[in-house]
Amino acid sequence: MKYVAWLVLVFICPWASAKQGFEIPRSKVVELTDPQSGRVYPLYIKLPRSYLANQDKHYPVIYLTDANYSFQLASGATRFPMNTGAMAEAIIVGISYSKGAKGPSSRVRDYTPSLASDWQLPTGSAKGHALFIRETVFTYIETHYRVNQLQRTFVGNSLGGLFGAYMLFTQPNMFSSYILGSPSVWFNNHAILTAKIAKPNKATKVYLSVGQLEQPKFGEREDMVAGAKQLAAKISMQPDNNILLKFSVIDGASHSTAFPTTLIQGLDWLYGVN
Repeated sequence: MKYVAWLVLVFICPWASAKQGFEIPRSKVVELTDPQSGRVYPLYIKLPRSYLANQDKHYPVIYLTDANYSFQLASGATRFPMNTGAMAEAIIVGISYSKGAKGPSSRVRDYTPSLASDWQLPTGSAKGHALFIRETVFTYIETHYRVNQLQRTFVGNSLGGLFGAYMLFTQPNMFSSYILGSPSVWFNNHAILTAKIAKPNKATKVYLSVGQLEQPKFGEREDMVAGAKQLAAKISMQPDNNILLKFSVIDGASHSTAFPTTLIQGLDWLYGVN
């Protein structure tokens, strides 16, 4: 028992204590300013375990929206597979909400592609937010870290999934792969389904999933399952579009519980080592 307790102490001490609280290993937070809007966005960054030792290696980058929620989830879910070689190591970057704004207002504004007159919160800034990510976030990460610029993964859920679909359709070469969880296809009368799709220059992987229970008959306001299926069909029907799509419906999952499974299954599909 003493040996077990000593092992637990050894493994816990570097990351947590009663005085300091829990900290994610090899992580930091920086703040970047969007030059167009002047808004400041915290960026959560976690490096792979081998980063310091492998000075010649360049790593893929996984970019997450809704960082306050998704960054901790991605860090914990990938720790074991990445550390044991079951999954290729990658840098994890979470893009948080603008400082001074409540989460819902920031994400509704930044993740929606079009103006919706029936919303009280501002909408329709996806184009500007994508520009901020492409010109400011990418530049910072690729200047300060050893990254493979040809391997960028986007991860978004709900409105974040809608935002990802917007970038996939309009600026597909920003990322080499996309994980779209329970995308809010319903937003602004399903406007995303009428958007034109630009063809990526290279093969692009898209993992799209939704919870089985994300339907009004199970208490959800919108039929997310139908929306996800329509989005999958729109992607699939494009001739020779260089997109490899994998679509999944998660058994027994609601809108509030589907994303953790979407995240790890999507990352395993993209980065899993067979």
